[in-house]
Amino acid sequence: MTIDVIDLRNFYSQPLGVVARRLINRGIRARWPDAQGLRVFGLGYPTPYLGLFREDAERCVALMPAAQGVLKWPTARPTLATLVDEFSLPLPDATADRILLVHALEMSTDPENLLREVWRVLAPSGRMIAVIPNRRGVWTRTEHTPFGHGRPYSRSQITQLLRQTWFTPSAWDEALFVPPLRSGWFLRSALAWERVGEAMSLPFAGVHIVEATKQVYRAIPARREHTRLVPALDPVLVPSSIRREPA
Repeated sequence: MTIDVIDLRNFYSQPLGVVARRLINRGIRARWPDAQGLRVFGLGYPTPYLGLFREDAERCVALMPAAQGVLKWPTARPTLATLVDEFSLPLPDATADRILLVHALEMSTDPENLLREVWRVLAPSGRMIAVIPNRRGVWTRTEHTPFGHGRPYSRSQITQLLRQTWFTPSAWDEALFVPPLRSGWFLRSALAWERVGEAMSLPFAGVHIVEATKQVYRAIPARREHTRLVPALDPVLVPSSIRREPA
């Protein structure tokens, strides 16, 4: 299910990828306008979007899953990207103030365990944004974009997944209403497509942009203690091995 990091880099270097990055960044920036002094981490392939926070954040690091591969980022500065096991992130508990998931959930072989690991490293007051392909969108039906790979989600499926992994959805946005065509006319009119789609709440956006908060006091399912049953044994007459002498 995972797409190679080289394919991801090539997509974002093309005009269609440039437009996709600009439109998704627009949705991310609307939720997180400022990251001054915060510790921001991205998981999956977040480098096209982490540039929004690199200059202001106290720490800004890209965590790329081993199955996908890793590329140097940023290219002309000291490296802020590292290869990780997505189910065992090299971070202490409650470290991150913000976590951005891009090309992560839909590519993961176990999205529940991935989100539980994100829950572990997210601070109690922290927030997460996940960019997830929309099951009803046109972008999931074309394989020449990374959003057409992996498993897309509907809004109800995302809500269920987040609640199962101790997150509470707090805000929803959509992006990529423009069709994924390489035509210059469509690319030039992309922002107009976005505004019309947002105003009319059209259901065929390419991606969901969902913000979620960590449930610090989550419910723990009660477990019934099983009583160990000891079988009742009937008394049995055992012949004595000692012979008594007559008095």
